[in-house]
Amino acid sequence: MTEPITTLPQLVQSAADRFGAAEAVVDGELRVSFTELAERVRRAAGAFASAGIGKGDRVAIWAPNSAEWIIAAFGALTAGGVLVPVNTRFRAAEAADIIHRSGAKMVLVQQGFLGVEHTAPEGVPVVDLKSDFLSGGAPFACEVDGTDIADIVYTSGTTGKPKGVMMNHLQTLRMYSEWCDLADLRQGDRYLIVNPFFHTFGYKAGVVAALIRGATILPVAVFDVDRVLDLVQRERVTMLPGPPTLLSSLLSAAGAYDLSSLRATVTGAADIPVELIRRVSTELPFQSIMTGYGLTEAGTATASRPGDTFKQIATTVGTPCAGIELRIADDGEVLVRGYSVMQGYLDDPVATAEAVDADGWLHTGDLGELDPGGRLRIIGRKKDMFIVGGFNAYPAEIEGVLLQHPAVAQAAVIGVADERLGQVGAAFVVARSAVTEAELIEWAQAHMAGYKVPRSVRFMDELPLNATGKVQKDRLR
Repeated sequence: MTEPITTLPQLVQSAADRFGAAEAVVDGELRVSFTELAERVRRAAGAFASAGIGKGDRVAIWAPNSAEWIIAAFGALTAGGVLVPVNTRFRAAEAADIIHRSGAKMVLVQQGFLGVEHTAPEGVPVVDLKSDFLSGGAPFACEVDGTDIADIVYTSGTTGKPKGVMMNHLQTLRMYSEWCDLADLRQGDRYLIVNPFFHTFGYKAGVVAALIRGATILPVAVFDVDRVLDLVQRERVTMLPGPPTLLSSLLSAAGAYDLSSLRATVTGAADIPVELIRRVSTELPFQSIMTGYGLTEAGTATASRPGDTFKQIATTVGTPCAGIELRIADDGEVLVRGYSVMQGYLDDPVATAEAVDADGWLHTGDLGELDPGGRLRIIGRKKDMFIVGGFNAYPAEIEGVLLQHPAVAQAAVIGVADERLGQVGAAFVVARSAVTEAELIEWAQAHMAGYKVPRSVRFMDELPLNATGKVQKDRLR
């Protein structure tokens, strides 16, 4: 009988045993088998151990998606360390804050990426991922338990200071084993990962899931539509998750590239145009489209299911995953409870107690409602909601309506002060064709209640996004 896999280092070795010579990672000219990946991870673990990294020590990786990122991450875990992924879009001061607060004993970077020479707080050694550090150790593995903290992933911080979310090995393995089934990830799939590894979607629903299932990882360091499409064609990519903007790009380029290998995708946003999902389903070769709802503090909480309609996939985020409970609080907040809820925020018991109540319910800060089939619909962020003359207005709902206008490519709505009504909506729009502010407001008046209609529209070349594709509304304000 096969021993159960209880840690991420065990997962790497198990993948080598199960998938052997099959390609684990294809990164440019580098092609690494599952057997070779496990060997490289053990040598990296030896290098970390020689550098003084021991059980429970934190190792930060501030670098883009690459084969070396994977080897470094699992090498640090195999040495007994705790992984701290750092957002590649952070400026030096922002990264230094997280490196300092996480207590990282070492930082791995890719020097010169996007023209930046990365530094760390004084006293924290910086190692270039592209140097020979990872290959310089003797094979090594530390004893690790499933209940040990595996990683500290910092929240995206679109509002407030990012907080370090602690998860253990068992939580990640259970959650993303189910994710593989929900997303239809299969052994032998060729999985192009554009979602950043510093984010749960790229690291866990990406790398970890691929190792669980035996899929080939093709990491993309910087999202470039033409490069992605070229890789899909050249490497016969089958699995390609990403934000709705990626799906729109695929539709635009479908005639210019051979995309026939594509079989499965996973996407997500508060509201996706139904027409986009219909077009993706009928004009692209995808056989499986999953939408879901997740957050750093609990991983993937809900997911759509096979048989859901275009409308259900586009306008809801599905039903709860196994072992996850979901309820809507009296004020509309989405509450989640189950095995996947974080072990807490690092060194912040007050914020942990505010987020997870005495009954184990995680207060997500998202507002939602359930459809008659029990599918969750996200209405918006609790902090984003604004009140117009006593009526609650939800930006995500208003944005969803604006996106139905044929001239609107992207939309973001915030509440701004108003002397008479307290607050009113202000819309920021990226247009795909000519439209005026007056025309858009008149159209909105015909399609939504008066209190929801934005009182102003500002046209922009692009919306400010963080690295995970969320609009940075604090910058709009």
